[in-house]
Amino acid sequence: MKNPARKISKLPLTAILLGAAAAHAADPGAPVTEQVPVTDTYHHVQVMDPYRWLENGDDAKVQAWSEAQDARARKYLDGLAQRAPVYDRLFALISAASNSYRDLHAVGDVVFATYTQPPKQQSMIAVLPADLVPEHARVVVDPNAMNPKGTTAIDWWSASPDGKWLAVSMSENGSEVGSLHLFEVASGHEVGAVIPHVQYPTGGGSVAWRADCKGFWYTRYPGAERPADEQRFFQQIYFHKIGDEPAGDTYVLGKEFPRVAEVALSTRFNPNIVLASVANGDGGEFAHFLIDARGARQITRFEDKIVAVSVGADGTVYLDSRLGAPHGKLLKLEPGAAELGSAKVLVPESAAVMQGGGEFGGEPIVPTARAIYLRELVGGPSRVAIFDHAGKSTGVLPLPDPATVSEVEPLRDGTILYSVATYLEPPYYARYSEGSASSAQTPLAETSPISFADTEVVREFAKSKDGTLVPLNIVRRKGTVLNGRNPLLLYGYGGYGVSETPRFLGAMLRLWLDAGGVYVDASLRGGGEFGESWHAQGALTHKQNVFDDFIAAAEHVIAENYTTPDRLAIMGGSNGGLLMGAVMTQRPELFRAVVSRVGIYDMLRVELDPNGSFNVTEFGTVKDPAQFNALYAYSPYHHVKDGTHYPAVFMATGATDGRVNPAHSRKMIARLQAATNSGKPVYLSINAHAGHGIGSALSIRVNQQADILSFLFDQLNMKLPQP
Repeated sequence: MKNPARKISKLPLTAILLGAAAAHAADPGAPVTEQVPVTDTYHHVQVMDPYRWLENGDDAKVQAWSEAQDARARKYLDGLAQRAPVYDRLFALISAASNSYRDLHAVGDVVFATYTQPPKQQSMIAVLPADLVPEHARVVVDPNAMNPKGTTAIDWWSASPDGKWLAVSMSENGSEVGSLHLFEVASGHEVGAVIPHVQYPTGGGSVAWRADCKGFWYTRYPGAERPADEQRFFQQIYFHKIGDEPAGDTYVLGKEFPRVAEVALSTRFNPNIVLASVANGDGGEFAHFLIDARGARQITRFEDKIVAVSVGADGTVYLDSRLGAPHGKLLKLEPGAAELGSAKVLVPESAAVMQGGGEFGGEPIVPTARAIYLRELVGGPSRVAIFDHAGKSTGVLPLPDPATVSEVEPLRDGTILYSVATYLEPPYYARYSEGSASSAQTPLAETSPISFADTEVVREFAKSKDGTLVPLNIVRRKGTVLNGRNPLLLYGYGGYGVSETPRFLGAMLRLWLDAGGVYVDASLRGGGEFGESWHAQGALTHKQNVFDDFIAAAEHVIAENYTTPDRLAIMGGSNGGLLMGAVMTQRPELFRAVVSRVGIYDMLRVELDPNGSFNVTEFGTVKDPAQFNALYAYSPYHHVKDGTHYPAVFMATGATDGRVNPAHSRKMIARLQAATNSGKPVYLSINAHAGHGIGSALSIRVNQQADILSFLFDQLNMKLPQP
């Protein structure tokens, strides 16, 4: 349906108004970009768009423009003296790291895991015996063997309760457009027909096995029965019986789901009850359904503010509620109960934030026969609180400080596996004994040639425009002198309730520190570090708070004599790319260089993108007058001003990105190149074999890191010392 509040007209080039630049590039050497102005009217406000034609990625003219931009960026980057040695150092460090495991799933006496073996291009699926010794692991599914080019990726997978089968979604070229494949674990052979349309970007996909292992529930998107522009929406749940043709699979649930439903299925702790979590787009609203022998029933609705659910082995339902509790409170629904109103508060709200559900991270609520484990956030770092079944606290899992726990996996023997990540040490899994309340590191520990023995992480707070204190995690070499001359890279995201948590810094930041840099990770509003209120203060009509927080972070590191504007670089991606565009157009004088990957820049048209509707619950819609005013007030593309001294800019996008339309990067780059008069370059790199970054081959990821570091080293006059 067309938006009645928006009218469109095309203007001749002679009628360009509202600050549009002439059809030339103020950035020397940039390809000339033709302007074909289009004017939209939103709620009686006229908005001119000079580069609407760049939205059509299938147009040969747009493709030629994109190739010219990428060729220019490649000529610059590949011509930098440090580019080749930076890549070599990165690849050597990453390749020398040990094999790693994640996404652990215990089945009987074995543990399945996503397995990475540098320098192989893609992750695999392996099965480990009870001793968890990596040398005893066996690879079951290897995309590298299936496709030596390294462009086939695993989206997600699930092992059957008897450990005999693996259902695996796989996609190509970082597209995240997945089909479901069935593998026999014993032989590693693929069997049966491939099931299409099970996974798309943002909406995602999922599968949950039936207890008898004869079939599974899975998510399915429309096929040819709907128009092409609707085939990445309207996700529903079907059941597939092994051996049957997918075309005959049984519809189970979903016709009543919203258009932007994001469905996750789980039988993790009870194979007899399927939990279906349905997100209403990306804004943090969830509904929950249970599917069992009695059929399907809904237990929560979006307005109930239940953000995570787990089902115990006895059928007890545990719910993380944000209703009147922005940090979360744990509710308990007795087995068989169908009304949320009968749930009792088991664990009340506390200063810590109970983690909610969502696309990334493991189960937030883990019930076992002895206890309930709750993954919590304490301002960014995490902990795992332990409660008995009466809701009494019995302690926390042992952790270094600060640390992140993203997975908690119960084993058959009554012990608990949990992941541990810190800034300065490679990640590992620890094993906790419920009986003795003791913990020990397991053989599942990564090793790395990278040492951060010379590095420290300190936390400081910047005061935002409205007085809010914003945490800054500052990574620096010990003895760093605060003389105002340190090259500093400031990173931020600030959206969707995603929290900035400790993680191993890795090869790229090791090289950054070696070259004399300081790295700062800002925990902005819009994230989830301090609960739902922290997220809400950076969403919808409050989005400007995120940009104010980041600007305050930049001003803080300058005021504290870490750096100066001519030594300050900023970096973000996706929603963090929007952040880069907003702060660059609002305060261009603060920054020397900007790195923005797969970003969103035209906030008035993002909801029209193939994947844009999912973002409406986070950003808002131009159809609502108040939300339009907020979007237009910060939309980066619409606030590029001619004759402005913009910093040097490096943008990167992927041609197969299904989460953020690459057109945002094309239009923003064209506008910046026409407007800047600083003499600093504005580059766009477009990778034909990459998407949003998920599922990209190792070589692509290393090349992207080398591009970023080489650009920053050049712009900030940094030198990488010899190893």
